[in-house]
Amino acid sequence: MLLLLSRQVSLSFVKQVIPRSPVLFSKPASLNLRTFKFKVTFSTVFANATIQNIITMPERRPFVRLPTDVYPVNYGLCLKPDLIDFTFEGKLDARIEVVQGTNQIVMNCADIDIITASFAPEGGEEISATGFNYQNEDEKVTLSFPRVLQKGSGSLKIDFVGELNDKMKGFYRSKYASASGEIRYAAVTQFEATDARRAFPCWDEPAIKATFDISLIVPKDRVALSNMNVIDRKPYPEDDSLVEVKFATTPIMSTYLVAFVIGEYDFVESQSSDGIMVRVYTPVGKAEQGKFALEVATKTLPFYKDYFNVPYPLPKIDLIAIADFAAGAMENWGLVTYRETALLIDPKNSCSSSRQWVALVVGHELAHQWFGNLVTMEWWTHLWLNEGFASWIEYLCVDHCFPEYDIWTQFVSADYTRALDLDALDNSHPIEVNVGHPSEVDEIFDAISYSKGASVIRMLHNYIGDEDFRKGMNAYLLKFQHKNASTEDLWDCLEQASGKPIAAVMNSWTKQMGFPIIVVDQEQQGEDRVLKISQKKFCASGPHNGEDCPSWMVPISICSSEDPACTKMKVLLDQPETTVTVPNISPEQWVKINPGTVGFYRIQYSSAMLESLLPGVRDLTLLPVDRLGLQNDLFSLARAGMISTVEVLKLMEAFVNEPNYTVWSDLSCNLGVLSSLLSHTDYHEDIQEFIRDLFTPIGLKLGWDSKPGEGGPQGPGSGHLDALLRGLVLGKLGKAGHKPTLEEARRRFKDHVEGKQILSADLRSPVYLTVLKHGDSTTLDTMFKLHKQADMQEEKNRIERVLGAISAPDLIQRVLTFALSEEVRPQDTVSVIGGVAGSSKHGRKAAWKFVKDNWEELHNRYQGGFLISRLIKLTVDGFAVDKMAAEVKSFFESHHAPAAERTVQQCCENILLNAAWLKRDAEDIHQYFLQRKAPPV
Repeated sequence: MLLLLSRQVSLSFVKQVIPRSPVLFSKPASLNLRTFKFKVTFSTVFANATIQNIITMPERRPFVRLPTDVYPVNYGLCLKPDLIDFTFEGKLDARIEVVQGTNQIVMNCADIDIITASFAPEGGEEISATGFNYQNEDEKVTLSFPRVLQKGSGSLKIDFVGELNDKMKGFYRSKYASASGEIRYAAVTQFEATDARRAFPCWDEPAIKATFDISLIVPKDRVALSNMNVIDRKPYPEDDSLVEVKFATTPIMSTYLVAFVIGEYDFVESQSSDGIMVRVYTPVGKAEQGKFALEVATKTLPFYKDYFNVPYPLPKIDLIAIADFAAGAMENWGLVTYRETALLIDPKNSCSSSRQWVALVVGHELAHQWFGNLVTMEWWTHLWLNEGFASWIEYLCVDHCFPEYDIWTQFVSADYTRALDLDALDNSHPIEVNVGHPSEVDEIFDAISYSKGASVIRMLHNYIGDEDFRKGMNAYLLKFQHKNASTEDLWDCLEQASGKPIAAVMNSWTKQMGFPIIVVDQEQQGEDRVLKISQKKFCASGPHNGEDCPSWMVPISICSSEDPACTKMKVLLDQPETTVTVPNISPEQWVKINPGTVGFYRIQYSSAMLESLLPGVRDLTLLPVDRLGLQNDLFSLARAGMISTVEVLKLMEAFVNEPNYTVWSDLSCNLGVLSSLLSHTDYHEDIQEFIRDLFTPIGLKLGWDSKPGEGGPQGPGSGHLDALLRGLVLGKLGKAGHKPTLEEARRRFKDHVEGKQILSADLRSPVYLTVLKHGDSTTLDTMFKLHKQADMQEEKNRIERVLGAISAPDLIQRVLTFALSEEVRPQDTVSVIGGVAGSSKHGRKAAWKFVKDNWEELHNRYQGGFLISRLIKLTVDGFAVDKMAAEVKSFFESHHAPAAERTVQQCCENILLNAAWLKRDAEDIHQYFLQRKAPPV
């Protein structure tokens, strides 16, 4: 499933907002669908104490996996949803194997009411169950039988009823409007991680695979889809308004990948070059908006087939846009479900970042058809392997389909640096987390599993080389196809293919949290450069000086100014420090560690080495990705108190001639963090002036409108990147109060609203943001009106994300109230509240108060899942006052959010880090700004 909502805003805001999997709540003991028809005090001084001394993790609940005395071979499943009463009836006829005699069958079951159950041994007499004991907390049911079920095959039959819930998990209802404006509902599924049990009693663990024969009884005017192709469709004898749709038998697969959808949809179809039927299902009347995803999917399937050298194993694949959907997308085998904004592209009204986002999400989910579906993790401990791998290869795929996107540079800003930031916290976690109770799974649908996972696989791919990597991947997929595997199984296959110590290297990255900072110094010896390289753990609170400092096996690459794109030497740093001699480096050349910013570590150069690299930023001889990496490392060192923030501000000024979108994007993100920090001071306007000065030259170069055949400052064929850069720069200038930008934004906004000149999709976000930031109640009313009129969910989301920019306190309250209104889809409320919190100091306070005041409704809406984690992070992460950490912790001690426990700890840690940073550097930053304004002597 896909982590995030949209890399389509800035890829940074995006990836915080939306992840993927739903959450768990126990079946209420009172639920009977037949009858209802269906005190720790925070230190005010952060010092070097770790946050773990302040916050302790709660004890984990004991958990036992399902017994192994009975397992399924095939599920015969028939479901009849009622789209008016929001209930469903189900019949299960499962072929099972009894491994040893037992008078009980234990299965997963949640929010389902079993009516009858029986077991018939092969060729024997049917035995009715005499009792159903629900273990609500563990989401299990025990079926009791009057005598022992003997070893051998048999048939388990269960009749049951359930609810089409409104929680965006399990078998649930999704609201949409018909062409005439009538409100209707689709019945859809979201089973990962542990919610198939809400649709039918089952063995809901990834290692317990079986085949599925699925039938759906549905209104005859509705589309019915499942994992496989339809093999029969016939009238339902008991009701002539219904039909029974039967699907082909699936391959052997895990329950979390089963899917079915019943609703009204149009579709576009095509066939991939390797003969797979591909369909993209859209809301009625919007088939045109499925064409871009169809193009991507038909290119992607053959790419993966060639890359893995394993054919796609199903006869068809459907991609469908679901109106109410908590995650970004879900990789159900043969029936991939998406948020509308992750699949639909309007040729006229979709912006460049949306097209790129759709390409990445399609690439991610289709990768899972092999890596996750064909070969599946044995247990949720190995979730990172599924998600990290798909999050890496989606970029490989998009780079193949759209080389003009320069997508690997964007990976560094969107995934790599984001993972480094989170993993530097004391409250991070290892990539590979031992998961016991499934309620723990939701905590690890985060940037460590996805983005750090992807980053270390990228590092591994670089270390092994593409040819051996593909060879190992093919061996892995062939060996474990239709089975389950662990992380170690993949390392074995890659080790055999490459002859390198893969397990030893990778275990140091997956089994311990954190990463190293590589400290580098140099001296010239004749024609050679001698580098002294050492490693220690990097901590967001400063260098790790303890005796028990962990170490990593670090693949180190080295390049020089002679050829910045070519790696001159590779070494594996497998000890705390080493000396490396790089031959034939003349004294005037610079040396750079980690070219391409591939190794998952930060670098601290000696002063002389850093000084020699800085001209490469100004004259652009350093590659874009390395200019980005250098700036990002220094920014993190400043936040950790290892260098002064003023040094980073001076470096940022060297980027005034920077042409690259992604470098600007990362710079912009860090300036946003600094701006948020300085909002706690009385010289916040000074950083706005700094931003205006830095972004004005690139803004003037780009202008407001694209030029025919635009190559612009990023070179020929970079129209896509110029469009992204223009939106970023204009938005930054507008928000910072750049008068010419504000005036032009207001003019274009007026023309847009009056219908004189409709804004291009790429300009809407920056214009909306600018006019709102400096707008009044009339501006806000106009935005609400545009939101109501918008036919595309992309446009609604675009407006929702910027509404928080409004400044007046009473208008901020209106935006927050709007967030919980019927006008905003449940999954998008988080973006609106997060936008308010991220816009200003006043917005942050108002959003936090709003979340506290409406906690019960918000928690009930998301049932404690990953959307709650994102909401908490977006709301409180920007505080920089010690007492706020205590307040946040105190609130969540009395308002439990089990799936967000680690997020709360990370947020408290970030608040204390921000406070320490402000105390340490605020005065120096202030003096720097005063000097900039002082007239030259």
